Amino acid sequence: MSVVVPFRAVRPQKRFVKEVASYPYDVVSSEEARKIAEANPRSFLHVVRSEVDLPQDVNVYDDVVYETARKNLDRLLNEGILFQESRPCFYIYRQRAGEYERYGIVAGINVEEYESGHIKKHELTMAKKEADRIRHIAAVNAHTGPILITYRTEDSIDRMVEKIAEAQPEYDFTADDGVSHTVWIVDDEEDIGALKRKFLKVDSLYIADGHHRAASAAAIARMRRAENPDHRGDGEYNYIMAVLFPHNQLRIMDYNRVVKDLNELSEKEFIAKISEKFLVFEDFRDKSPGRSHEFGMYLGGRWYKLRAKDDSYNKDDIIGILDGSILQNNLLKPVLGINDPGSDSRIEFIGGVAGMGKLEELVGSGEFAVAFSLYPPTLTQIMDVADAGKIMPPKSTWFEPKLRSGIFVHLLE
Repeated sequence: MSVVVPFRAVRPQKRFVKEVASYPYDVVSSEEARKIAEANPRSFLHVVRSEVDLPQDVNVYDDVVYETARKNLDRLLNEGILFQESRPCFYIYRQRAGEYERYGIVAGINVEEYESGHIKKHELTMAKKEADRIRHIAAVNAHTGPILITYRTEDSIDRMVEKIAEAQPEYDFTADDGVSHTVWIVDDEEDIGALKRKFLKVDSLYIADGHHRAASAAAIARMRRAENPDHRGDGEYNYIMAVLFPHNQLRIMDYNRVVKDLNELSEKEFIAKISEKFLVFEDFRDKSPGRSHEFGMYLGGRWYKLRAKDDSYNKDDIIGILDGSILQNNLLKPVLGINDPGSDSRIEFIGGVAGMGKLEELVGSGEFAVAFSLYPPTLTQIMDVADAGKIMPPKSTWFEPKLRSGIFVHLLE
């Protein structure tokens, strides 16, 4: 059973939606955000990356950054660029990137279900990032970006979404990156009731992307519960804003690795070392692997294909069989000395959307010595790991396209 609820979204006036909708806070750097926001005072980056309106020497974790976020949200509301819905609604949110499209349902999900483990996760969170989001949510008194949720596909929900999407949309625009965003409002009481009942038949929800936002929203809910003597469980802070997609509509892209040095090995010694656990093939023209347990490697201006030897991993280990684990356990840790890829400064992670050319560029610049391309895990693997209460290897998943911020805002009061 999964509880989803409609909510009174704060959202842009139709004529402003393209200007307002922005990248999420964790997709662009401060420098990139400054360039985008400078030319667009309506961009939601003024809320989610509010340091863009402050001097560059201001620490991004300074109190003034969070205060500025609140002021900027208030400004967008006061200027009539954003407004709050008059009654609770669900929303259908479609994204199209080329021939790929997906339909999600924008809703509130229950904090208690998150805390009980009914809403399942597959990543650990970092305390510093979680603390940042807690301060941001507390300052603006809102969830400013939805988390990405998936669930095992339910035909009856798919059919209902398809029917609703036959109507005229509220929003329909194409962002500068070529991704189109279309939104339908679900305000009919019968449709709202039907969607709520259908999700009660969904066994579990899974966080696909947005673990820090979810953890921070739950932390805020705990604080509000403690502060509210009249807490009954129905306040807005008890729900987290999310977009729920059926698992067969989500696309995971590869999440690749670049390493700054070969751990004092020559290229010849390095290849000899990795050959103990991998079959090494030269002149890998595809550059990106076409199946699991194979990897691309860019070294010395050449691409190689690595294939994990059958005895290099435990086929019965739900974590060990994942490609991120195979690469870490058989190469990154024993050969390159990277014990904790989540904190080691010698390794960086590159989302597959950047392409193989980015890996070549980084190694070619001399800043990095070697790059590895990986085959992405499947949604089924992620859900199986979450069902088992396990954690995926760091930086296992990269979802595209990203959900835009500013199309929906969830006020906590």
